[in-house]
Amino acid sequence: MSLGQHAFGRSSLPRWLGERVWGLEHAFERARASGKVEDDTRLRIFFVLVLFALGFLSLAAGATRSALFSDARAVGMAPPQGAARADLVDRNGRLLAADLLHYGLYIDPREIWDTGETRRRLLAALPALDPERLERALRGHRRVFVIGALTPDERNGVNGLGLPGVTFEPEKRRIYPLGPTAAHLIGFSDTGGEGLAGVEAAFNDDIREAAQGPDPVPLSIDLRIQGALEDELWKAVAEFRPKGAVGVVADVHTGEILGMTSWPTFNPNEAGRASNEQRLDRAAASVFEMGSTFKAFTVAIGLDTGVATPESTFDATTPLKLGYRTITDYHATHAVLNLVEVFQHSSNIGTARLAERVGPERMGQYFDRLGLTSPAKIELIESARPLTPRKWDEDAIASVSFGHGINVTPLALTRAYLSLLNGGELLPLTVHKLPAGAKVKGPRVVSEKTSLQMLSIMRANVTGGSGRSANIEGLYVGGKTGTGDKWDPAARRYSTTKQVSSFAAVFPTTGDLNTRRYFVLVLMDEPGRGHLGVDPTGGIAAAPAVGRVIERIAPFVGVRRQPAGVAQVVPVEQPPEDEAAAGADR
Repeated sequence: MSLGQHAFGRSSLPRWLGERVWGLEHAFERARASGKVEDDTRLRIFFVLVLFALGFLSLAAGATRSALFSDARAVGMAPPQGAARADLVDRNGRLLAADLLHYGLYIDPREIWDTGETRRRLLAALPALDPERLERALRGHRRVFVIGALTPDERNGVNGLGLPGVTFEPEKRRIYPLGPTAAHLIGFSDTGGEGLAGVEAAFNDDIREAAQGPDPVPLSIDLRIQGALEDELWKAVAEFRPKGAVGVVADVHTGEILGMTSWPTFNPNEAGRASNEQRLDRAAASVFEMGSTFKAFTVAIGLDTGVATPESTFDATTPLKLGYRTITDYHATHAVLNLVEVFQHSSNIGTARLAERVGPERMGQYFDRLGLTSPAKIELIESARPLTPRKWDEDAIASVSFGHGINVTPLALTRAYLSLLNGGELLPLTVHKLPAGAKVKGPRVVSEKTSLQMLSIMRANVTGGSGRSANIEGLYVGGKTGTGDKWDPAARRYSTTKQVSSFAAVFPTTGDLNTRRYFVLVLMDEPGRGHLGVDPTGGIAAAPAVGRVIERIAPFVGVRRQPAGVAQVVPVEQPPEDEAAAGADR
């Protein structure tokens, strides 16, 4: 069979090409017949060159067409493993989280020349490498992943060893450059680029979509405020050694969370190594009986319903007997108190009597409107549901009036307090930065008059009541202490040794309802006695920390110290300081 028939077959070639091939074959035959071997060789070499030339021209044409007219150029190189996520920054643009290029190390034992040398040099270069995992890879029969999240420097160091069978693949890794700072609020994501906690989970889709553009995702927190809050909370934790602690700073008029922390904390770069206790966001996911911080709600409800005024009096001369139990005061005054004095002395008796005047139905309705019977409205998926009374009767409202018999999260408490301080509207909390000058509206909970009165009453509590240890000269701090005994399930009664101590504050209390104001909360879960060796009430364990936080963050939010004697918004009659219950609250 001739060359053309054997190599191509007539039916498989175009007619013109077939003719050319047969022409060449006949030329070879003539060369052989003439006995000129060199001619035959030249012709065959020429033929091979022509075939190669045609092949390369075809490849070049195809490549050019793909580059110019197809979508191949849009595909590019394969991206690193893991879905891209946009940077997270604080409200001032400071970096909180970012994707950085890292590398995964792979081993193919079939390509390794010296197993012992490879083992020794890899363990020396990568101290974090698991020896057992490395050994399994070296003894295997296929290419496997050994360790990930190698930095470019680590990758270059290993690559410079020149070890056969050791290769790398790029991968995305989420980095939190500030470590534990704001860890619970920021949260963390998995290696596949899915947010698992905090903002990373709450804004997961937005963060991944934003990664397609150049702009980061700004959060509401201010790192300066966050740093001051964490620093002062850690100092209080070091002294009182509580089981847990919480700190929150919020903008009263927008609901933006400017700082939020939970202790114990963790490093989101190593979230898998943290315990459940460390990863627990106590601000959003834990509920507490808040104690006397709830008296602010009861007083506001009494004022708003008109059943009381600041001058209304309540008999606290003797304990209040209510069914099977007796309500007493931590520091009994044995006196008739007006409403402001009830708040200053943190009188359980006076507050329970006020709740009786309001009545169960209206108290329940107001607690619904304050958002205290539902999870705090905020983007965080951790926001927990409260524990509320099954029935709003006289017994329930007596307990709830001073913060017993109801368990809420610190964020729910924060949201309800903002409504008392911003003119009476219940706003959603947010961890997303709002545009400058944003006007946030919400349903009305109390009247503007009630809101003004609460600002004044809370200020009176700091100047002459249980919150005096939070007073900072010139910043006009107002607030309410809270000390709630914890329920002991084993004993089926309230503990006499375990409590939740807190202080809820606002500053400044001066000015009209449009004045920029800020809310600060510090909570200690089961604090010890500290260096003073006294009962760690809200006024002892939490209020001083709040005062220090306010003093440090005031310049960051533009609140200047005011001269002494600035008038309160709504003047209220205050008792002499020596008659007030300073530093103690129940």
